[in-house]
Amino acid sequence: MLGATPVNARVVHDRNRITGGGVTAGLDFGPTLASLLRSREEAEWIQLVIEYAPAPPFNGGLPETASRAVYKRLMRARSPAISAARERPRESGRNSEAEARDVNLG
Repeated sequence: MLGATPVNARVVHDRNRITGGGVTAGLDFGPTLASLLRSREEAEWIQLVIEYAPAPPFNGGLPETASRAVYKRLMRARSPAISAARERPRESGRNSEAEARDVNLG
């Protein structure tokens, strides 16, 4: 969509842009940025100061790792939003099929 290549990463550094995806990825973003602007040691110091030692209680934070039942429940709940997002390119006169495939809300 718009020339972007989707990747499955919590923090992405692409040329002069750095982005973080997801709520907890924002916590990864800070030390990543600190390591780029200062040093790895500085980033590790920050991580220690905030006692950031992620250990999620379940390994279900991605569609690939979630249980089938939980994934199906999420898709049922989000299907109206996904459908609406796929309709937007059609309404604006864009290449609807190609851009609709690129919409990733699930």
